[in-house]
Amino acid sequence: MNPTRILLVDDHALVRAGIRALIEGKPGIEVVAESGDGDEALRIIGESHPDLVLLDITIPSINGFEVLEQITKRYPQTRVIILTVHEGTEYAMRALRAGAAGYLPKSAATIELEDAITAVAQGGTYLSHDISQKTLFQYAQARTPQDLLESLTTRQREILKLIAEGQSTKEIGSNLNISVKTVESHRAKLAEKLGIHDVAGLVRFAIRMGLIQVE
Repeated sequence: MNPTRILLVDDHALVRAGIRALIEGKPGIEVVAESGDGDEALRIIGESHPDLVLLDITIPSINGFEVLEQITKRYPQTRVIILTVHEGTEYAMRALRAGAAGYLPKSAATIELEDAITAVAQGGTYLSHDISQKTLFQYAQARTPQDLLESLTTRQREILKLIAEGQSTKEIGSNLNISVKTVESHRAKLAEKLGIHDVAGLVRFAIRMGLIQVE
């Protein structure tokens, strides 16, 4: 049986060395390459076609979520496990929606990393024991970007559009004739529904869904 060929992607060389040391000697596993940034990772995947990528979210050039989306589109046979310091439910949901087959915090035990690699290599999925069942429920309820958009209220869509257009919380409140506190409340709820908590991510989602036009 051929070994599972793995690419390690993390911007910290010591972290990559540690992960390699943990898994390289295990039966059925071969670490074929390492990368410290997103662009290089995609180049290596195009050249080496690994079976599995252990991918950090916070990496240079393009972040892990963008790398994940590119892998899903361009190299569907390569499966991805997100291995990250981010333990929040929203990050796990976003990773699953973008095509990740597994999600594991770096605080996980070594045996859990081995279990995740085995499960994903065999065509399954793996979520860390530390990720709440709420993640699975929310993922099941809103699997596609269109589902996510439709889960927003009319007011939340309005606020998302105005955020994407670059308006501040105060400006949004003035335009919609609502208080700043109400804007903040709606914004928090839409961010939770989308699993996106940064402005850049909200802008990308709004563009993707056609809420705003980019000239």
